[in-house]
Amino acid sequence: MRYEIIQRPSFSLVEIELEDGEAIKAEPGAMVHMSPSIKIETKTGGIFKALKRSMLGGESIFINTFRAEGEKGTIGLAPPYMGDIEALELRGTMYAQSGAFLASSETIEIDTKFGGAKTFFSREGLFLLKLSGEGPVFLSSFGAIYKKELRNERFIIDTGHLVAFTEGLDFRVRRVGGIKSTIFGGEGLVAEFYGTGTLYIQTRSIDSFLDWLIPFLPRARE
Repeated sequence: MRYEIIQRPSFSLVEIELEDGEAIKAEPGAMVHMSPSIKIETKTGGIFKALKRSMLGGESIFINTFRAEGEKGTIGLAPPYMGDIEALELRGTMYAQSGAFLASSETIEIDTKFGGAKTFFSREGLFLLKLSGEGPVFLSSFGAIYKKELRNERFIIDTGHLVAFTEGLDFRVRRVGGIKSTIFGGEGLVAEFYGTGTLYIQTRSIDSFLDWLIPFLPRARE
């Protein structure tokens, strides 16, 4: 499997070349183009895990598998919104926010993990996607993605900018500043990470974008 990410960071698309018999699984609606040799199969990957992903993780109940049959082929995948794509070779486990998963090899297991009561007030919800195994994983973001390496240290990030993080990191969600800062300062909740691992951060927040956009939308006349 070979891949190339183009048009980044604002309108990223990943082109993946599959050898005969090789496959990639992706979120429904992610396919932009594909070779005639690519065949698609839609499945749940286990009904219980699918229901957990859908009801708890905010993902689709279905996963599309694209396989090259007879000869190699190429497929192009992109997220539904403007932003970047990050490719990484996973060996172990990592956790991603809802909507961050774009695609992966067949060897990657996708499940959900309860974030605990500490995430109750997080805008991204109580559950995280748990990605485990060995192989390529493609994550998408709103805005560009950059990595922050932590080495037995602490780091604070707005919850709306978190894409994913690796094992070895833990976190707690808290307010930034006092009540006045939370209500009037435009900075709601933050996640304080600690430990050793990698954070994947998006440079824009969908929540902040919607807060900016909604006042400009036409309203229905009463």
